[in-house]
Amino acid sequence: MNGEVPGEGGGSPGEQFWEEHYRASRRPSSGRPSGALVRFAGPLPGGTALDLGCAQGDDAVWLARRGWRVMAVDVSGTALARAATNAEAAGVSDLIEFERHDLASTFPDGRFDLVSALFLHSPVEFPRTQVLRAAARAVAPGGLLLIVEHASAAPWSWSDPDTAFPTPEESLAALDLDPSRWHDEFVGAPKREATGPNGQRATVTDNVIALRRLAR
Repeated sequence: MNGEVPGEGGGSPGEQFWEEHYRASRRPSSGRPSGALVRFAGPLPGGTALDLGCAQGDDAVWLARRGWRVMAVDVSGTALARAATNAEAAGVSDLIEFERHDLASTFPDGRFDLVSALFLHSPVEFPRTQVLRAAARAVAPGGLLLIVEHASAAPWSWSDPDTAFPTPEESLAALDLDPSRWHDEFVGAPKREATGPNGQRATVTDNVIALRRLAR
């Protein structure tokens, strides 16, 4: 795999929003992986991973450092370029392939031992449930699907303060998965301390769904 980033995409509203967001942002990569990823992927032996909405590549780099071969996907070419730079600085460019996808219209090919969709939200129209169902189909037998989503609004969030967030059980039900083919490793709503773009701190709640596709 390599760190080459595809060229410009088709300019959908989602692509335009996220491209403008990353071009305007000077916030550097934190260099830290998601806590949920560390919790659920940390004990795994490695394999192939699909990182949906990879942003500046912190999770992809962490996985690659642990020996995973990663396909890292985002709609923003600017985000992917920064992620590729971070992968090169970490010495793991050969383990990460970057692909630009507007997941509302295209989805990466292949099956993976780990598929992660962490905070795959958008303030513009986005068929999130459809994309998460595609993510589930991309999990290889014996592989893990990890979904983390907002279950509360941080003070700096784009969300309307009156947003009614689903429970993790409601989000799982929306995936419409065959329960005979999946094992629930964790379905819950833990709290964590979050840091905002200007260093703000707040306690937030996440929905965390970790599912193992049964190897049969």
